[in-house]
Amino acid sequence: MTEAELRRQVVETAQAMQARGLSPQRSGNVSARVADGMVITPSGLPFETLDAGDVVRLALDGSVVDGARKPSSEWRLHAAVYRARPEVAAVVHCHSPNATAVACTRRPIPAFHYMVAVAGGVDIPCAAYATFGTEALAAAACAALADRSACLLANHGQLATGADLAAALELAAEVETLATQYRAALAIGDVHVLSDAEMQRVLDAFRSYGQRGQDG
Repeated sequence: MTEAELRRQVVETAQAMQARGLSPQRSGNVSARVADGMVITPSGLPFETLDAGDVVRLALDGSVVDGARKPSSEWRLHAAVYRARPEVAAVVHCHSPNATAVACTRRPIPAFHYMVAVAGGVDIPCAAYATFGTEALAAAACAALADRSACLLANHGQLATGADLAAALELAAEVETLATQYRAALAIGDVHVLSDAEMQRVLDAFRSYGQRGQDG
């Protein structure tokens, strides 16, 4: 894929994130890995007005390689994930309503439903709070993502990663769905959490779920 195509996909992903209700107002940001850096949405511009020329290319130290716009204030968060996780090629950060509500309680989403395994473990952890746009937030997120593909950010929102932009966006949507269900379950009463042993069986099964593990 050319960088021009990747920039277009970043814009389309940001617009889809908003259309799906994951990004109220102008909140959230999207990036994709490129050689020696990333391309990321600009700061403060409405997603519906973006085009590929507004996307900014950065080195992982934050220096602008190409682009006239100011990059997202959360570029440090994205850069830290790319440095720590070489298999990650895309990052979606959003303030989706229900995931944000759970994050404001500073609790993880536990294994109340087996689909929590979609983030790679027995829960969806909540990163420690740090001010937005800071290296402290980037470090907290990377710690929460140590063996996960998504996490909550305390008093802030959620972060999802993927092998491409489509996968990262789909995971962000799944985290929001799970957060919505978890809030509903809490409102009803006691929530029964699946055991780590059961979640390990689910994780093992996920490795060959759907089209994975197929020959040819």
